[in-house]
Amino acid sequence: MKLVHVFDAYCGWSHGFSATLREVVSRHPDLPVEVVSGGLFTGGRRAPIREFGYVQGANAQIAELTGARFGAGYERLIADGSFVMDSEAAARGVAALRQAAPERAAELAIALQRAFYVDGLSLSDPATYRKLAATAGLDAETVVAAFESPEAHAEAAADFRRAAELGVTGFPTLLAVDGERVVPLARGHATADEIDQRLAVLS
Repeated sequence: MKLVHVFDAYCGWSHGFSATLREVVSRHPDLPVEVVSGGLFTGGRRAPIREFGYVQGANAQIAELTGARFGAGYERLIADGSFVMDSEAAARGVAALRQAAPERAAELAIALQRAFYVDGLSLSDPATYRKLAATAGLDAETVVAAFESPEAHAEAAADFRRAAELGVTGFPTLLAVDGERVVPLARGHATADEIDQRLAVLS
């Protein structure tokens, strides 16, 4: 059995789920974790953040429910409303980091969300991945090259297809996958204890 974490790096609820994901991974070091990017802001939804008027209210709700932090860097980045959240670029970044350290995919996905939601770094900027890679002890130039490669676009598209094939319609979704069996453990929000209870039923 493995865990499959389907998230979008530009999804505030996915950021809010980070602490739970970190705890679940630490409690179950024997369970491999596959990280899949969803395509929340692609196509016509790739627009300036001012067009999503609900974001600030949702962030306040996420912070209250999960304790997740939205940093001053993030607030500065989105202050004038012109920042464009591009989930395809973020998915390419996830793919590049995942390729560099597949066994650390969950940890790196959490770090990627922190880079945006706390530090206010664009997930479309190669410099963000250079910094993340260096902090994680990975080869920064290799990660940046992977992010900018044509293959990264194919990886992002494959992730979006995988999310759809798994029947995921909202982020984050944590699944237990055992062969053909796919069992939802969390949708949107859950505590590590709640996920443990659901996992216990499966084992």
